[in-house]
Amino acid sequence: MQKAKQRRAVLIALLLLGAGVVGVRSLPYPSLRQIQESVWVSHPEPLAMAGGDPYIRALMRTISAAESNTNQPYNVLYGGNTVQQLNRHPNICVEIVAGPNQGHCTTAAGRYQFLTGTWQEKAQQYHPKSSSWFSAWGDYSFDPESQDLVVYHWLRDTSAWDLDIPSALRDGRLDEVLRRLSGTWTSLGYGIESNSMTARLPRVYENLLQEELARSASSKALPTTSGQLP
Repeated sequence: MQKAKQRRAVLIALLLLGAGVVGVRSLPYPSLRQIQESVWVSHPEPLAMAGGDPYIRALMRTISAAESNTNQPYNVLYGGNTVQQLNRHPNICVEIVAGPNQGHCTTAAGRYQFLTGTWQEKAQQYHPKSSSWFSAWGDYSFDPESQDLVVYHWLRDTSAWDLDIPSALRDGRLDEVLRRLSGTWTSLGYGIESNSMTARLPRVYENLLQEELARSASSKALPTTSGQLP
């Protein structure tokens, strides 16, 4: 009996050690892109940031409809799990359990599914707040407003995309914009990870654009608050 208890204790210790050593969090369910319908929210969540170009705002919400269409988009990891601490990028590498990248892992997180390295690079260029401390990477807050503002300024940067995205959207060239962005956000289509949302994105964008144009019109009648984009 005593030996059996000792064997069980050793087995449990080994299992716990194995769980602690592995840095990849293998989730017991398919990726978010595969279970999109079950976590679908009826309408993409509003942005955390205030103000800004309604065309870019609608595009940002369209991107998140394809990448993170849950009721907690700013907190979601690849695979559907969520984190609550957003003082920095979570940097949790989640195992990819299906698709062409199966067996690898990804650190994609947040409303726009930023990889850790991409977030650090783009935050250095576009983040609205200084790092709390600096290291080789920097330490940029991953709070909802900062996620929005980094993407907002990135999308408006003509040199980043070799395309004037705001003008293209105003000219009705959404397909060209989505195609240009699909190398970064593959669920927008034209790539290897289209999902059940991809074909709906033009209609999603048009609906969100009308909502954002109405929001913009109503906000012009109100005083601008500190920190709000025009």
